[in-house]
Parts: sequence; C-alpha cells; structure tokens
Amino acid sequence: MSLIEQIEKDIIAAMKAKEPVKVSTLRMLKSALGNHLIQVKKDKPEDADVLSIIAKQAKQRRESVESFEKAGRKDLADKEKDELAILETYLPKQLTDEELAGAVRNAIAISGAKSPADIGKLMKVLMPSIQGKADGKRVQDAVKAILK
Repeated sequence: MSLIEQIEKDIIAAMKAKEPVKVSTLRMLKSALGNHLIQVKKDKPEDADVLSIIAKQAKQRRESVESFEKAGRKDLADKEKDELAILETYLPKQLTDEELAGAVRNAIAISGAKSPADIGKLMKVLMPSIQGKADGKRVQDAVKAILK
C-alpha cells in the first residue's frame, strides 16, 4: 500500500473515530499533496514526493510551535504540537546524531568534499539517502561541524 493510500485510509478511520484534529491535519496534508501534484503536473505522487511534503508540513508545524511559544500562545502551540505528532507518524524514524554524522562522513567519501565550499556537492549525495530521516537544519549543522 502506498503512503497516499494509507493517508486516505487513516482519514476515514479518524472520521469514524471522531478525531477532529487528526482528520483536519490529514486533510490539510492531502490538500498539500494535491497542490504539489498540480504544480508538477502528475496524476499520482510517488512515495518520495509524499515524504517530502510531509516533512515540509512537519517543519512548518515546528516553526509555528516556536513562534506561538515566543508569543505566549500556549493554546495554539499545543494545537500545532498535536498536528506535528500526527504528521511524524508518517515520517521514517529520525536519525540519531551518530547515524547522521556517519551518513555525512559516507557522503564526504563519495563526493570528495574537503571544505565548506564543497557543501553543494556533498548535499547532492547526502540528501537523497536521508530524505525525511533528519531535519534540514540538523543536517546543515552536522555537515558544517564535520567539514570545519
């Protein structure tokens, strides 16, 4: 079963279980997927596209939580945290710092990157292998730390 089929099945299950937060979160995700398909002019998304959209949605939720907490809006921050938890169930298990560092070192060996000037070359090799498994900011920090 593809990821999009699983999401559609979970929407129906959440509606039957009367879970409004899960229903609205998954509907927003499905809408974002639909918009992506329109942009890339495809009929069906691939799982990699779906993971990319889910990761993007999760990142938006993390940023919103941070903003709402700074503004003292605990109620809105809690709502975003709930949505984030739902989205994270569809993402692959996140890499630990050690696993991420290992993946960065492996990509350095493959790409031949030697300095921070080679980050672009390194990221082309690294990102496909860890797509959805680590936040972009974490990846960037790990790459900078290792390439110093």
